[in-house]
Amino acid sequence: MLEAQDLAARRGDAELFAGLDFALEPGSALFVRGPNGSGKTTLLRILAGIAQAEAGEVRWCGRPVRPFDPQLRANVLFIGHAPALKDELTTEENLASLASLHEAGVNGDAVLEALGVWALTRQRALPARVLSQGQRRRTSLARLQLASRPLWLLDEPATALDDTGAATLGGALAAHLGGGGIAVIATHQDLPLTAGVSRSLRLE
Repeated sequence: MLEAQDLAARRGDAELFAGLDFALEPGSALFVRGPNGSGKTTLLRILAGIAQAEAGEVRWCGRPVRPFDPQLRANVLFIGHAPALKDELTTEENLASLASLHEAGVNGDAVLEALGVWALTRQRALPARVLSQGQRRRTSLARLQLASRPLWLLDEPATALDDTGAATLGGALAAHLGGGGIAVIATHQDLPLTAGVSRSLRLE
């Protein structure tokens, strides 16, 4: 279970949010919505253990966790808003590199299978610098097929995706939730889910 109790965050002198409470059971997704600058990314970073809350507490599996807590970090897959690709590497090399940040010993066959799921087989040998924005996004998200971590934190994952890409993302999320995973997704867009329980949280 992932819990937030009375969370608050600031950016400089501005309060982003305060008094934030929620609890997510296995198989649950929380969609975080709100205008730009409302604190969606900050919330994800706090939940990922890479930023400090102004006040409140994050609990993972019933245990309070602090920033950079190794147990929390070992259970989190965080995918930020930027695709974070290296332009000089191929699509296949980028995916293998990204996946290795979260999983030990990712094999080449699994990487190729993930590329196929995300319709990137034809682009596998192309350098990232020639990919479209949608292809770059799909390369970053393809690591979802390779991740075994129970907590997914995704920041605007549907940006630049077409309908097919959004459906693939929805399928990956549904499989994760169906297997007992938890997801927190900051998004401006609706994503189709066929499994799990979804809730919404709006930051103003």
